[in-house]
Amino acid sequence: MASSVGIFDIENHRVRLLEIDQLTQDPNLWNEQAKAQTLLKEQAQLKQTVGEFDRLLQGLSDARVLLDLAIEAQDAETYQECQQQTHSIAQSIEQMELSRMLAGEQDHTDALVSINAGAGGVDAQDWADMLRRMYYRWAERNGYAMEELDLQEGEEAGIKSVSFAVRGRFAFGYLRAEGGVHRLVRISPFDSNARRHTAFASVFVYPEIDDSIEVEIRDEDVEMQTMRSGGAGGQHVNKTESAVRLIHRPTGMVAKCQSERSQHKNKSTAMKMLRAMIYNMKLREQEAKMDEVHGLKKAIEWGSQIRSYVLAPYRLVIDHRTELKLSNVDAVLDGELDEFIKTYLIQSAAPPPIT
Repeated sequence: MASSVGIFDIENHRVRLLEIDQLTQDPNLWNEQAKAQTLLKEQAQLKQTVGEFDRLLQGLSDARVLLDLAIEAQDAETYQECQQQTHSIAQSIEQMELSRMLAGEQDHTDALVSINAGAGGVDAQDWADMLRRMYYRWAERNGYAMEELDLQEGEEAGIKSVSFAVRGRFAFGYLRAEGGVHRLVRISPFDSNARRHTAFASVFVYPEIDDSIEVEIRDEDVEMQTMRSGGAGGQHVNKTESAVRLIHRPTGMVAKCQSERSQHKNKSTAMKMLRAMIYNMKLREQEAKMDEVHGLKKAIEWGSQIRSYVLAPYRLVIDHRTELKLSNVDAVLDGELDEFIKTYLIQSAAPPPIT
């Protein structure tokens, strides 16, 4: 499968593409819709990877020709153009190398993200809303599509919680670096005495799995609650109990959706979210990483954070897992997260030190 093969195994990718081309010629393929869709999605991903690699090879070839011309003609302008071209290629190779680390079974999938305000009162709710904007801006910068699934607004400001889907290649692979508790330190705009406050919010990231992956959820284990939708959507949304909350009794996991006017569609989306959450939990169990799951489920308070955003008395963003520190807090809050994500993925992929 494409998700388990390193992104630079181009020859294996080409072989797999030929295999898929042959499979898609089978007229019986569409008798199994889920299998066919999964196969076509893998085909599209492989074509994109191979195409990117071939474009890089062609770019390197063109740069070599340009360099030979610059040397022969002793043309500084052509040499500068060659430098710019090779720099662009180097950046593309670095991005492909980063993508190569995303070899997890579901790294290539869309992501489901939930943000919940924690300790800190109205400041925590405002902080949760700031995080929502940060991830929306990151997605926009990287060409991902966003779909808001559920939103619970705060009583005074900000939000209590939000769930949204980030759609695009490797969305989950990148955003899984953001799962955990995020801490904000600042002079509170809600404190008339202008004192420094600390607020917390949790970020949970799950892969959006397709129907080809079996996740057993018994009907009797799921409690369904309906309610009126809140937020935007017009009078119709607020007058009908179209919002759906699903509670999985064995695990206590909760999925909610109110993005559609149809209760049926909201239930379907909420069930998809619940399947993703349970699948992610089971995957972690299989990989003997339950300690990470427990870490994410700690109380959302002091001491359990993965990253701190300090706006006062100094300005600094600190990732406590990688020890990366960046001083441009405004840029980070505006969605410039790639350095944090890249550093986390590199360190996560590195073999443990020999002791």
